[in-house]
Amino acid sequence: MMGWKDLFKPRQDKFLGLLVEQAAKTLEGIEALEDYMKSESEEAAKRVTKAEKEADEVRRILIDELLHTFITPIDREDIFALSRAIDDIIDYGHTTVDEMEILDVDPNPHLQHMVSKLRKAAEEIHMGVLRLKDHPNVANDHAVRAKALENQVEQIYREAIADLFSGPKDLEHVIKMLKLREIYRHLSNCADRGDEAANIIGDIVVKKA
Repeated sequence: MMGWKDLFKPRQDKFLGLLVEQAAKTLEGIEALEDYMKSESEEAAKRVTKAEKEADEVRRILIDELLHTFITPIDREDIFALSRAIDDIIDYGHTTVDEMEILDVDPNPHLQHMVSKLRKAAEEIHMGVLRLKDHPNVANDHAVRAKALENQVEQIYREAIADLFSGPKDLEHVIKMLKLREIYRHLSNCADRGDEAANIIGDIVVKKA
């Protein structure tokens, strides 16, 4: 049972360990999403769902630890914000699969390209969190790479939207266009949350300097 003195002990390994675990589960989910975009398999979709649920559980534990710890090695606001941004990444990955199945949308080259970049960004976020404790400058390098990948996703998004709106031919085409635009937005939002996670990692590094 935790004593009152324990509330005042910085628990660096606990919090960073949970953030690393959450980022790892998120990476697993985005890797499964990439597989889904290649194969559209039910197995890959289930892996996305499984990773999202497991990442949520890690986040719940992290929040509970925050509530029971008075002093944290990193600002508690930064811990909470980074966990939330990482959570949003896998949430958007999960809802992308859900929306594609509900709307009966098949993967296309734009979606595959966007998710390929998102997977690389998730890798950089995971590595950034992993290096925060002992090598903060390396963590910041990973954050910078993640931000660059977000810019690449946004470029692909703009190209996909331009291609989508290039001369709808009939009602069926318009309906397909609206469905795809919704999926593209999910992935664009996913990239935005990756960018936010990278920004928070950068903020933590500056505060640790």
